[in-house]
Amino acid sequence: MTVLDQFRLDGKVAVVTGGNRGIGRAIAVALAEAGAAVAVAGRDEQRNSDAVAQLTGIGATAMATTTDVTSRPDLEAMRDSVSQQLGPIDILINNAGIGIHGESLTIDDEGWDRVMATNLDAVWKASQVIGEGMVARGSGAIVNVGSMSGMIINRPQWHAPYAVSKAGVHHLTRSLAAEWAPRSVRVNAIAPGYTKTEISDIDLPEYKHYWIDEVPMQRYAQASEIAPAALYLASPASSFVTGSVLVIDGGYTLW
Repeated sequence: MTVLDQFRLDGKVAVVTGGNRGIGRAIAVALAEAGAAVAVAGRDEQRNSDAVAQLTGIGATAMATTTDVTSRPDLEAMRDSVSQQLGPIDILINNAGIGIHGESLTIDDEGWDRVMATNLDAVWKASQVIGEGMVARGSGAIVNVGSMSGMIINRPQWHAPYAVSKAGVHHLTRSLAAEWAPRSVRVNAIAPGYTKTEISDIDLPEYKHYWIDEVPMQRYAQASEIAPAALYLASPASSFVTGSVLVIDGGYTLW
């Protein structure tokens, strides 16, 4: 086996939550290009269909499942559907997430709860629902999408709930990694920096100083630059890596 062969995922089944756009879609494409059968799990049926069309267009086996990741019954139904159509799930990418900006005294309980439910609680639930089978089989890889925001305080916008949720994702990653390592289930995370996606406001002039000028590489990332790190952590190339949070931020957290 060559070193490049270790990045192959032939015969593997992967689920990407929030895989119908942005970083999640880029990760789904990367996994598919590496040979995995990919299930895109998201709430928007049309976006799910568009993502699957892209994946099948490159010759991959793919399916969509309309899933609200905050709902345990939805996650269980997703697991069963994917297992029936594609086979047991070998790889779980916990990518689905939301964010809100606002000063802490202006954010109500509904805003806090919504962010936590999607960004942290859903990672916990999906890891339980899918991880149960992985632990039973003695193999599997989970990659959680955290954020550099879980390590720093972003400026100039304030978003305490988002940052706290991502810090929780990082610690949950380490906790599950330690617990499931003896069963050969690896759990890692990536922590992207500022990344251009269709829903980001990263090009706003008022943020340029903080989001571009202060990045050592003097630019933001494209989603396609984040995806290879997820592929690495999902593949046999990282067979001795677990409990790691891989930062992909152009050097932003160096300051």
